[in-house]
Amino acid sequence: MSTYHFIGIKGTGMSALAQILHDEGETVQGSDIDKFFFTQNALERANIKMLPFSKENISAEMTVIQGAAFPDSHEEVIAAKAIGAKVIPYNEFLGSLIKGYASIAVTGSHGKTSTTGLLSHVLEGVTSVSYLIGDGTGHGVKNSDYFALEACEYQRHFLAYKPNFTVINNIDWDHPDYFKTEGDVIDAFQSMVEQTSKMVIANGDDDKVRALNYTTPVVYFGIGENNNYRAVNINRHTAGCSFDVTVDGKLYGSFNVPTFGEHNVRNALAVIVFTHLEGLSIEAVQSRLRTYEGVKRRFSEKVIGDQVLIDDYAHHPAEIEATINAARQKYPDREVVAIFQPHTFSRTNTFLNAFAESLSKADETYLCDIFGSAREQTGNLTIQDLADLIEGSHVIQEQHTEVLKQFKTGVLLFMGAGDIQKFQKAYELTMTIQS
Repeated sequence: MSTYHFIGIKGTGMSALAQILHDEGETVQGSDIDKFFFTQNALERANIKMLPFSKENISAEMTVIQGAAFPDSHEEVIAAKAIGAKVIPYNEFLGSLIKGYASIAVTGSHGKTSTTGLLSHVLEGVTSVSYLIGDGTGHGVKNSDYFALEACEYQRHFLAYKPNFTVINNIDWDHPDYFKTEGDVIDAFQSMVEQTSKMVIANGDDDKVRALNYTTPVVYFGIGENNNYRAVNINRHTAGCSFDVTVDGKLYGSFNVPTFGEHNVRNALAVIVFTHLEGLSIEAVQSRLRTYEGVKRRFSEKVIGDQVLIDDYAHHPAEIEATINAARQKYPDREVVAIFQPHTFSRTNTFLNAFAESLSKADETYLCDIFGSAREQTGNLTIQDLADLIEGSHVIQEQHTEVLKQFKTGVLLFMGAGDIQKFQKAYELTMTIQS
């Protein structure tokens, strides 16, 4: 039996894929840097071996899965090719794997992880499903009825997938280190819909999604009147959202989700559309929606004393605004404090004014130094450039987080795609010392 070796196994997609293969009875191991990532918890529970990077990890009989962040010049890639081991990029391997299933790719500039998590949770209670979620969660069932996967547009990686169904949540300009214009992003999504074989489930409230040229059959979902599937009579409350769904103007059913914000209504609606198209039990879907507990690093809450601390992956202006709005829905009588760490210099520079506008919707804003990436360690701006655009904002260092204690009943939103969690942990430590 071949061993699957993952180069960069702690990456969110890589970790999830490793879990899927492990669940299916394969021998799995991987390598990564010697630093803790939240994704490794699931790998440790599965007793999947994690090693430091070394060419000694590689043997000829292995199938080596190469993480997207690791170039051909990586020592393990060089070693594998030198001895004739099979080396396959992550997205190409996943694209080949899903061919054996009825596959549903969830994509869009925002909301991919939350929607894939919700879809997987619902299907798991109704039928058999394998799934890969972008928070590092994976589950494999041999010969399952469905395979749900998060499909990321970055560097057009999702074009390695040819799914039966594609869900498109939205289209927005992001990843400016790769996509130089909004039109470039739209072109990538156009290619994705063209290689979907059965049906595209598209957010009809998004003008850019509407403007795509659909050669594959498409149904539109959303809140607006010109959608095939609509969420109507929406009630946003402190326990989540409830709404009715109509199909071509006729009432289909009533649904409740324990999530917050209009974006999560659309996420749930996309899942409902798929289950309706596939003829799955509405009663089972309604029940599963009510029990959804969310995915990692998406509005993940912790109560300490009288404060609520929320960890969220929001790293784009649209996501920040959605997270602030969700906090206001759940905690309408509390101060909302944004603690934000921008991710990559190119993104910060491109969306500088939009970041300032979205963060200004919080009651108070604290900014952490810009987190770079492996491809982009420095830039031509600093966090102070963003702070100068937000009246009353503050730049905060990890060792000075105790200033957040002043918001005695506040909701503290720790947002970012870098290592913003270390700021939350530092703050929690100050609370522990205090108590």
